[in-house]
Amino acid sequence: MVRKLRAVPEPTPPEDASASSPPEALSMVEVQRRVGAELDRLAPVLDGLGALFADAGHELHLVGGPVRDAMLGRSHTDLDFTTSAPPEVTERLLSGWGSALWDMGRAFGTIGARRDGWVVEVTTYRSESYDPASRNPVVAYGDSLEADLGRRDFTVNAMAVSLPGRRFEDPFGGIVDLAHQVLRTPGTPEDSFGDDPLRMLRAARFAAQLGFTVAPEVVTAMREMAGRIEIISAERVRDELVKLICAPYPRLGLTLLVETGLADLVLPELPALRLERDEHHRHKDVYEHTLTVLEQAIELEPRLSGDGEDGGPDFVSRFAALMHDVGKPRTRRLLPDGTVTFHHHDVVGAKLTRKRMKALRFSNDEIEAVSRLVELHLRFHGYGTGEWTDSAVRRYVRDAGPELERLHVLTRADCTTRNRRKAERLRRTYDDLESRIERLSEEEELAAVRPDLDGNQIMQLLGIGPGREVGEAYRHLLELRLDHGPMTEDDARAALLAWWSARP
Repeated sequence: MVRKLRAVPEPTPPEDASASSPPEALSMVEVQRRVGAELDRLAPVLDGLGALFADAGHELHLVGGPVRDAMLGRSHTDLDFTTSAPPEVTERLLSGWGSALWDMGRAFGTIGARRDGWVVEVTTYRSESYDPASRNPVVAYGDSLEADLGRRDFTVNAMAVSLPGRRFEDPFGGIVDLAHQVLRTPGTPEDSFGDDPLRMLRAARFAAQLGFTVAPEVVTAMREMAGRIEIISAERVRDELVKLICAPYPRLGLTLLVETGLADLVLPELPALRLERDEHHRHKDVYEHTLTVLEQAIELEPRLSGDGEDGGPDFVSRFAALMHDVGKPRTRRLLPDGTVTFHHHDVVGAKLTRKRMKALRFSNDEIEAVSRLVELHLRFHGYGTGEWTDSAVRRYVRDAGPELERLHVLTRADCTTRNRRKAERLRRTYDDLESRIERLSEEEELAAVRPDLDGNQIMQLLGIGPGREVGEAYRHLLELRLDHGPMTEDDARAALLAWWSARP
């Protein structure tokens, strides 16, 4: 059965292309209040661990995301700490504290533990250096908190809370940058990005996650050093892109990647959408249209949730929205009357999408799902203004397969016209299509549509063994099933024999 989608409001085509509004700037008083409340909530972990390390003669500090997010009013159960203790001492101390222990990060000085629903990772002070041609850091242990914080990516991630006294440590002004919602590096951005080029992608990702702006000097360094990203492995680039696209404000991050030239190296299909326009050849701004489709697909994500629950960000539907028109630059044709055509950009776009996702080491399932959506995103518009036969509806469901619900989201999100009458007409037409799918699904089990005779029955009726002819017969019966709906076994047998006898 095709699951019925939850009714949610349609996205309203925006009056402009601005991103969803980022959060408002915070006052210092509000920041302090939020931090105090979060530290009180974390007290069962912080106070016990702080005393444990202090009694052993070592420093312990809560660091990174948990400190930053405490100021933003966000809660964590996974906590990161840094310590003066070497890994073997950390392991000994945590073994008596946690109910489970792991050391997969020992090479980087990290020991992890779990207790009562809390997950902690404690890392020895680090001082890292990078080979300019290497993808991986050379890890060396440091001897101070300030040096450890100074090697972190951004000032908002370079704050700490010393334990057990809960003393706030902010040697690089992260709290001011957080209050003003700006991303800066603790040292010079050139040194930071030279050490780890992936931090350039992390700047875009954090802009998308937090809704922050990026300091001008950081943007300049990203633009000048974009080529350094090529030494980073495809898997690490992929992981940052997924986090960016699944963030609350992906337009902010994607725009930054395009403006700095990083997108030319990690996702070149996106900046390629900025097609030249002139007064004689008219078409939509494909790049801005694409970002708007992405935002509208995000608004429609609740349709993908089952049982009324929020399923969270859906990468496949978001990435399909981002890639749905990437075939347009390759298929653009200028006509004498001033119009522009993009014939077959859906098919070309699916091939480009598959190629890019393979280069970024996505799984086969993800590649298949996104590519299928890109290839099918125009199918709805190929049936006029709603003159859908039952046969067309069956084929639509068959071709979409498990991506039908995501195809509904993508097709609806692809309407960015400011003509309210046209938008409403498209919405009604698609509403009717979904109703038709639901009705036929209940009657015919569309999601599992197959011929009325199976392979064994075909071979027995025709007196043939396994081979190419069985496949041809099977496909013929499937086409009849799609065209006419379910048949009785007698009718299917008669149709198959008629087809068999008419063959050359």
